[in-house]
Amino acid sequence: MSVQVEKLEKSMAKITIEVASEKFDSALEQAYQKNKGKIAMPGFRKGKAPRAMIEKMYGVGIFYEDAANILIPDAYEDAAKESELEIVSQPEIDVVQIEKGQNFIFTATVAVKPEVTLGKYKGMEVEKKTEEVTEEEIAAEIDKARESNSRMITIDDRATQDGDTVVIDFDGYVDGEQFEGGYAEDHTLVLGSHSFIDGFEDQLVGKNIGEDVDVNVTFPENYHAEELQGKPAVFKVKIKEIKVKELPELDDEFAQDVSDFDTLDEYKADVEKKLLENKEAALNREKEEEVIRQIIEEAEMEVPEQMVETQSRQMMQEFAQRIQAQGLSLEQYMQFSGTTPQMMQEEIRPQALLRIQSRLVLEAVVAAENIETTQEEIEKELENMASMYQMEIDKLKELVGEDEKKQIALDLAVQKAVTLVVDAAVEK
Repeated sequence: MSVQVEKLEKSMAKITIEVASEKFDSALEQAYQKNKGKIAMPGFRKGKAPRAMIEKMYGVGIFYEDAANILIPDAYEDAAKESELEIVSQPEIDVVQIEKGQNFIFTATVAVKPEVTLGKYKGMEVEKKTEEVTEEEIAAEIDKARESNSRMITIDDRATQDGDTVVIDFDGYVDGEQFEGGYAEDHTLVLGSHSFIDGFEDQLVGKNIGEDVDVNVTFPENYHAEELQGKPAVFKVKIKEIKVKELPELDDEFAQDVSDFDTLDEYKADVEKKLLENKEAALNREKEEEVIRQIIEEAEMEVPEQMVETQSRQMMQEFAQRIQAQGLSLEQYMQFSGTTPQMMQEEIRPQALLRIQSRLVLEAVVAAENIETTQEEIEKELENMASMYQMEIDKLKELVGEDEKKQIALDLAVQKAVTLVVDAAVEK
């Protein structure tokens, strides 16, 4: 096999791969063996017709496509390694020559990692910001803990109020007829949550247990059930229970229940400390992003569109995995949000480009500063990974090859580069 590389504009390259005719003939035979059972030939039982007879009847190229598909994956993989290019996209394959008894020739057009010319990357100016935590923020955080530790109690000595949880039966009618999905028993509803059609919950405020209420509403024009869009409806509702949320008292006992502290004052101090740590961490991320953004502006690079597309697809897969962990498929998300794959791709594209540019300039800083990763640092990272995946370190090492270790080393070096440029920034 021969491999020729042609550098193209905009960080693209074309690899021309020539495979010996003997291998192509072998692939043709594989294609014949794979497909002969599907081909009917007069005078032959299915799967028994000689290859020469099939080629004579259907044309010599009948097995070319399958033969090419057999050859291309391995040939491209070997050629990509031999080329020593840093390929960052899927190849665009074009067959140049395909003929029985001749060498098989095809090209793979690929995006390669762009060259980066760094500009200024030390002493970037960023706005100096400080954070503080307000009493309101501390109170809001503690209220979240109170909410989490609240309990529902049933009351029967007053009418419903906004914010109450009610248990109801309801039966809906449009034009005097019941409609599908308009009936339920023992349904739990929080008044003021806007879970139902506008106006429904408001008409249940001020009602008592056992009371029957006629609720008059109009379905919105964009309601998901077309037959109900814009239609007036009457719901016959019975109030069966009224429940309210009872929050725990804000005292030392509460602090002991929700934390490792004995007093409310100690608990409040810890809440303030954690809020401040979170705010400072967010500020540090903002500072890091601003410094890297400025380094990108100072640098020169030409990112190929194919690289951005590859990164966008990867980010969409990451997003799909995150929402899948929450029990939602990507298709369901797009249906609920009214988006399409194309719309999501366009939305993600700027983030994908920024992620690529950030990585490229930081790798350039690694090279410019001769930043290295020690074997001890790699070992420590492997131990962290083993802990995260709950694996024995020796088992993990069996799965991690040399290429993966090189990637880990580069990732650690990039993190050092981030620290270097952020520490060198000037706050004003």
